[in-house]
Amino acid sequence: MARRETHFVCQSCGQEALSWTGRCPGCGEWNTLVEQRRPEARPAAGAARGGRARATKAGRPTPLREVSMPKVERLRTGIEELDRVLGGGLVPGSIVLLGGSPGIGKSTLTGMALGNLTAAGKHTLYVSGEESAAQVRMRAQRLGEAALAVPALAETQLEVVLATLEAERPQACVIDSIQTLHAAGMSGAPGSVGQVREAANAIVEVAKRIECAVILVGHVTKEGAVAGPRVLEHLVDCVLFFEGERERSFRTLRALKNRFGATSEVGVFEMRDGGLVEVEDPSARFVGEASGAPGSCVLCSMEGTRPLLVEVQALVAPTEIVPPRRVANGVDRNRVAMILAVLARNGGPGLANADVFVNVAGGVRIEEPGADLAVALAIASAHRGEPLADERGRPLACFGEVGLTGELRSVAHAERRLAEARKFGLEPVLAPPPAEPIPGLAPQATLRDALRAALGRRAQKRAAA
Repeated sequence: MARRETHFVCQSCGQEALSWTGRCPGCGEWNTLVEQRRPEARPAAGAARGGRARATKAGRPTPLREVSMPKVERLRTGIEELDRVLGGGLVPGSIVLLGGSPGIGKSTLTGMALGNLTAAGKHTLYVSGEESAAQVRMRAQRLGEAALAVPALAETQLEVVLATLEAERPQACVIDSIQTLHAAGMSGAPGSVGQVREAANAIVEVAKRIECAVILVGHVTKEGAVAGPRVLEHLVDCVLFFEGERERSFRTLRALKNRFGATSEVGVFEMRDGGLVEVEDPSARFVGEASGAPGSCVLCSMEGTRPLLVEVQALVAPTEIVPPRRVANGVDRNRVAMILAVLARNGGPGLANADVFVNVAGGVRIEEPGADLAVALAIASAHRGEPLADERGRPLACFGEVGLTGELRSVAHAERRLAEARKFGLEPVLAPPPAEPIPGLAPQATLRDALRAALGRRAQKRAAA
């Protein structure tokens, strides 16, 4: 009887099994058996043929300063937002994992990038496992003539894809998607943990050898994480996440991991009929749509090296539901709960009997602590029904981290945040006290001081009248 080429290994205890079972017979954990290829038999270390001992030749370490480092020219995709998130372009031989929700624009983005590379004289390849070649062409027609010049292959068999890469040796390749590839000899369905791991390992080995930059398009789970084993993110050099709301036109591209650049950069795109369009000045778009209504505040945030002005909105409504609802879009829900507690203890409203909704307009997600002050002021403004805008209708701009004792803590790049706000005439800007005075900045030591400065002006005017 022929020996099976694969077996199943428990990811918790390493127990091996000939067939899949729901529960591991070794440790008792559920759904931990993953199909893997059997390793080839190798002689033990120090043993030679015939059973005679043989010493293994040791490697020779080299100081890093003596290691030759040839200059590597990155492949510029012609999409400045994408190139900046990548750290300057695609590195030859690198593996990039691009994840995102269905319909968010992953195939559109990669098709535009390959089209620009083909127009620049680079050899490219587009491998589609989800669509036929005719369907890929129909989608590429709206992207222009450059996208139609990209060679395409509709294939799901891993061995055929690897042979095509070896034969064509493209400089850049897109595989859409990694979950559709199927390796012969493995019984798992495409997209299973074993299949994804086997396909990723084989593609990485070939891409490194032929120095081809490969973009692997990945599916996401219902929780929003990249589908497949966690080892997939460890294998690749860069993990990008394309996010946004399909009902809105704005999309953001973030780097969750990048061996050749910063992970704090973000690219902003707008979906139009002709594909994705770069938003060179997203602050102008968001500030132009900001309202002077109660509950609206402009946040001076930093996304990597780029200052970004976004509108933070809040709505406070009385409720009889216990516990009241706390809904947050674009900011961390736990962070909002902490800010509500700090507000209640430091001169702000007590909202134990009210629903609180916080939203970052435009579908942008802010993850830095510098958004705390904007969230707090927006909630206080919504509760009082008083706008934060000045007499000319300009919205209030601010930034700063809120501590548990009510103090305002400084955040990085205060000068760049202030300069971006001043470009749109938004000053003075409320912020924590800087180390040195900055023109146009209104320093506030505590959250109580910021509330008094933001909402106390109108009260003083009413009292004087």
